[in-house]
Amino acid sequence: MLVALGVVIALLASVMGSVGTYLLTRPSASSTDPSYSLGPAPTGDTSRPPESVAGVASRVLPGVVSLEVEGASDAGTGSGFLIKGGYVVTNNHVVALAAQGGDIKIVFNNRKSTTARIVGRDPGSDLAVVKPEETFGTPEITLGNSDQVVVGDPVIAIGSPLGLTGTVTTGIVSSLNRPVVAGEDNDPDPAYISAIQTDAAINPGNSGGPLVNAKGEVVGVNSAIATLSRAISSQSGSIGLGFAIPINQARRVAEEIITTGAAKRVKIGIVLDSRYRGEGVRIATEPAQGRQPVDSDGPAGKAGLKPGDIILELNGLRIQDSTELISLIRSKSPGTKIAIKYKRGTEERMASLTVTAEAEPTPRPS
Repeated sequence: MLVALGVVIALLASVMGSVGTYLLTRPSASSTDPSYSLGPAPTGDTSRPPESVAGVASRVLPGVVSLEVEGASDAGTGSGFLIKGGYVVTNNHVVALAAQGGDIKIVFNNRKSTTARIVGRDPGSDLAVVKPEETFGTPEITLGNSDQVVVGDPVIAIGSPLGLTGTVTTGIVSSLNRPVVAGEDNDPDPAYISAIQTDAAINPGNSGGPLVNAKGEVVGVNSAIATLSRAISSQSGSIGLGFAIPINQARRVAEEIITTGAAKRVKIGIVLDSRYRGEGVRIATEPAQGRQPVDSDGPAGKAGLKPGDIILELNGLRIQDSTELISLIRSKSPGTKIAIKYKRGTEERMASLTVTAEAEPTPRPS
């Protein structure tokens, strides 16, 4: 018994000693360690390969501007980019507020700002050109070729969404020749765009900014987005469905605005039957608003199209509705040849047309 009692006492003494040692040596909850360190931040080069998103953005950003527009009773913001001659390309809906005596302020990437005037606007394509009073040595942006864009190409959208200047988002080209009608519901002259669709995030304020390819060349002008609340809008948040005006169309419109004050609107000289719901698009059979279904002196009339003919394809692309046909035609330059497949009765035929411009447009300067 004495031996057993001695063993128990020894074990208790050992346990109590260990507990006492822990209580005396454990760190306090509020204690600090003067020697603690996470080490220095890693060193490295901040330069990026020219073909990377960061490399492309660094080259393009200096040529992208932010626009602050004030009208008689409203104000808004948008984006644009500098082209040859110190002009800035943007959307018509960005500067329309200032068309009747409003003010435009342009803020460059280096945060310098200046006033600007409207050179001309083209509501039919949702494009406009403005001229800043000063460019502060800003380099002009490089324009690409939108006819060489293919689905899946990487693209970068740059602009000032929600007034956040110099914002860069990236994605791919999701689709081409996407028919878009941009403008408000009561707009008497909406823009018909055969657009480049992208999943690069585009939000209000991105309008007018460039969509660039992996080389840093502008391939489109960001103009509209699809939303869950309405079909097409430029005033709601991105859901990954953005639309840009092809730069080849913007190039032509900008040149015509700068040289004449307005852009030419192309036509093939037909009136469409808005009540038709079948395959393709049907030419009207009766005059509408003083216009004959087919202008005998227009491209369609000269090519042999007649009232009631159903247009099935344009340049091999199957036509789904009138919006698509109008958008595709308006994206062409005057003098462009197009091939049309149409149906007359049960017979399918082909016709070659050369699109022409409407009568001399009325300039829309400020």
